[in-house]
Amino acid sequence: MEIHTHIPLKNYTTMKIGGNARFMTEIRTPSEIQKVYHNAIKQNLPIFVLGGGSNVIAKDEGFNGIVIRMRIPGFEVVTDDINNTTIKIGAGENWDSVVQRAVDMGLSGIEAMSAIPGTAGAAPVQNVGAYNQEIADTLQSLEAYDSETDSFVTLPREDCGFAYRDSIFRGKSMGRYVITSITIKLSKNQPQPPFYDSLQKYLDEHDIKLYTASVIRNAVIDIRSDRLPDPKTMPNTGSFFKNASIEKWQMDDLSNNYLNIPAFELGDGMYKIPSGWLIENSGLKGSLLHGMRVFDKNALVLVNESAKSYSDLAAARDEIIGRVRDKFRIQIEQEPLEI
Repeated sequence: MEIHTHIPLKNYTTMKIGGNARFMTEIRTPSEIQKVYHNAIKQNLPIFVLGGGSNVIAKDEGFNGIVIRMRIPGFEVVTDDINNTTIKIGAGENWDSVVQRAVDMGLSGIEAMSAIPGTAGAAPVQNVGAYNQEIADTLQSLEAYDSETDSFVTLPREDCGFAYRDSIFRGKSMGRYVITSITIKLSKNQPQPPFYDSLQKYLDEHDIKLYTASVIRNAVIDIRSDRLPDPKTMPNTGSFFKNASIEKWQMDDLSNNYLNIPAFELGDGMYKIPSGWLIENSGLKGSLLHGMRVFDKNALVLVNESAKSYSDLAAARDEIIGRVRDKFRIQIEQEPLEI
């Protein structure tokens, strides 16, 4: 395990901005995590765990502590029966590679989460999801280092506090746990409709009526390649804003003024409104703000076209949030975490 100093965070995050990390190391075993934490405590240094850097924004001042790059490998079938297969996956595994392997095994449950960048260990942090699937649907448990008790623990799904793009790992227990592996249970049955609207539209347009995990994966990859720019060529963090959750009275008010507003009922009198629709209908789609481009194919995405700093990004973000709030009286929120 090597410790490197003064490492530019912009080289390890897909938005390509931010200052330096004072220290950085790669972790390949759980025991190495414990060693890093023990050393950090002795030196009174904060710690940040970084996966693929695709859902993290680095600030201009950098990070005056230790950044752990998660690289723990592993892909092990734990149980296998006539209906399901349970797999334990190392936190450092590339998420899309995990999806590909599961699909190749004829398993369903995560195929709609294809082409999402990042690591397997990061998936539970924001309860990663797409096209009506999310990691909370298949996660059985996860293993983690508990920095408060200096021990390794197993947390069942019920203890993870999953909600829409949220969990205890970015909420009340943020910074406490370092996820070392996840265990998911996948089905041997084929995916069944109804599918998410845009996915179903794609299937209909391509006259696809035989639904397999492989078919759904390929469809999702095709859709995402058109709607989401490749961060390798166009720096971005994917969806920059969470979709908005509003109450019924707000939904009724909006429906009276915008007959075509898309909405998804969440239950308990709550509705989800696509933030991309709100941004687009605020007249911002395709706009260049402080060096950040609101992507012309998907207003949820901010592309770093010429921004040089976190300050540029923050100014663009705040302007977008303000425009949406002024027009719709809805406060949208940033999705990526910050370091």
